Amino acid sequence: MQRRTLLSLIALLGSAGGMPSMGAAQTLEKVSFGTNWRAQGGHGGFYQALADGTYKRYGLDVEIVQGGPQVNNRPLLAAGKLDFLMAGNLLHSFDNVKNGIPTVAVAAFFQRDPQILMAHEGSYKDFAALKTAKTILIGKDGQFSYWQWLKSEHGFRDEQLKPYNFNIAPFLQDKMMVQQGYASSEPFTAQSQGAKPRVFLLADQGWSTYSTTVETRNDLVAKQPEKVRKFVEASIIGWYNFLYGDRKPAIEAIRKANPEMTEALINNEVEAFMKLNIIDSGDALSKGIGAIDMQRVQGFYDKMVKAGLYKAGEVDVRKAITDQFVNKAALLETKRKLGK
Repeated sequence: MQRRTLLSLIALLGSAGGMPSMGAAQTLEKVSFGTNWRAQGGHGGFYQALADGTYKRYGLDVEIVQGGPQVNNRPLLAAGKLDFLMAGNLLHSFDNVKNGIPTVAVAAFFQRDPQILMAHEGSYKDFAALKTAKTILIGKDGQFSYWQWLKSEHGFRDEQLKPYNFNIAPFLQDKMMVQQGYASSEPFTAQSQGAKPRVFLLADQGWSTYSTTVETRNDLVAKQPEKVRKFVEASIIGWYNFLYGDRKPAIEAIRKANPEMTEALINNEVEAFMKLNIIDSGDALSKGIGAIDMQRVQGFYDKMVKAGLYKAGEVDVRKAITDQFVNKAALLETKRKLGK
């Protein structure tokens, strides 16, 4: 195993495109990857690796299975219908361990969670002032995750809470209203409607989870680690090419999968990710995109215990996520060859 890994890295560094060369006659290994929503800019690196041939150069025949409002890919992973799954933040992986679901996260593609609170420009002095807001719109998932942390860590109150139905019309009509959002989505929509939103990234306030993790089954890690390694490394290269290279192949693939997406929307998402240091930041700068720090994972879990989401010792974070397939600085060569 060590010899094969070494050879693959040598090929990676020696190839013109930063990827190992695969023989034309090689049989591609089929891989299914489920996303958490319909195709969008936040999935760009995966679609890039598919569209520009990176997965194929790693010997993989990857099928991306879209999620969506009527599609739940999560149970398909544990059932063996998918090989990999795009998850949200670390809470999903903690819950899997708590509930005895035999899956593990193997990469964290967003170093910072794009989750935000959004207010109108000039309505509140700073993040702390949001505690004085009469109404804060939060969706169901948020109510049982970061809202609990906002209460325990920052003093927000349930009296402020009202359900968010993913329609920003109420926010647009009330200058003092605050609502949840995703950094690359709601602010852009609000601006297009003439509003001037002010964005408060929860990651800047101590919400230290990773986001856009990739999960797989424990048995795949144990029995087919090379398959896991190849998918993770090819995806990392896909993200470098999407962020810093020619992302047109990914844009075309995303729009084909989801015609509602426009090139402008996709590029706006990328701009938001870059501005807020969502992907290529922190440990990713020295260890490569997808980097994982296990001490940080434990620290986030401890915060969630304080917030009442888990009991102390209830979850062994080493069973929830592993750094076995990431933190490989050699993959930074792709970024360097793109002039970044």
